[in-house]
Amino acid sequence: MLQTADRALQVLLAFRDRPDWGVTELSRALGLDKSITQRLLVTLVGRGFVTADPASRRYRLGPAVSVLARAAERGGSLEAAARPVLAELARQAGESAILNVPHGAFYRCAVAVDADGPVRYSATVGETIPAHGGAAGHAIFAFYPEAEVRRLLAGRLARFNEHTVTDLDRLLRRYAEIRDEGVAITHGEFDANVTSVAAPCYALGEVVGSVVVIGTQERMEDRLDSVVELVREAARRLGSILGGPE
Repeated sequence: MLQTADRALQVLLAFRDRPDWGVTELSRALGLDKSITQRLLVTLVGRGFVTADPASRRYRLGPAVSVLARAAERGGSLEAAARPVLAELARQAGESAILNVPHGAFYRCAVAVDADGPVRYSATVGETIPAHGGAAGHAIFAFYPEAEVRRLLAGRLARFNEHTVTDLDRLLRRYAEIRDEGVAITHGEFDANVTSVAAPCYALGEVVGSVVVIGTQERMEDRLDSVVELVREAARRLGSILGGPE
């Protein structure tokens, strides 16, 4: 590992925790010499990864980060990493496996691998579903700060059927249980005929999506415990590929 490159990446990753930094406070946070931190920031400014405010002498992420993020999305890096993991999960579980990612107050189907066989539940890549619509969303938004959940889900929550949780306080209590268990299980909260098992997927300590297995309630009922463990392991494997929890 190149120490200088690693330190520069530490500087960039520090912006996950706050939008701007001064040199002194950033050097203290990273345990680096102030002069080294200054040189790293100046280098990153030169490449557009960080911008400097001359008045406040504080630094923020620059446009190069957004350019790389868009390039990664266009290149399908997340999809490429997820597909083999989901394919193995679908084979083991005998049901369709999906990676969902947050999309504002919704979650979006990013990758889907359908199970083999005549009876299967198919997901549509690109489809967006409200955050409270089933296990896939619960496994993402349960790990958001409560204040952010309240902001995103302010207003009336749509009811898809009699099983849908439409009371925000009740939903937040459900989220607390999901955080304790590390997995979300729903029976018909979005689609009345579907059971879903989902686990959060982490990258660099942040929840970036959820891995979910979906199938008919009749087919999933007797295999729920084994499916839970398969989903947990698949989410862990994908997280390790993407960077995993710190």
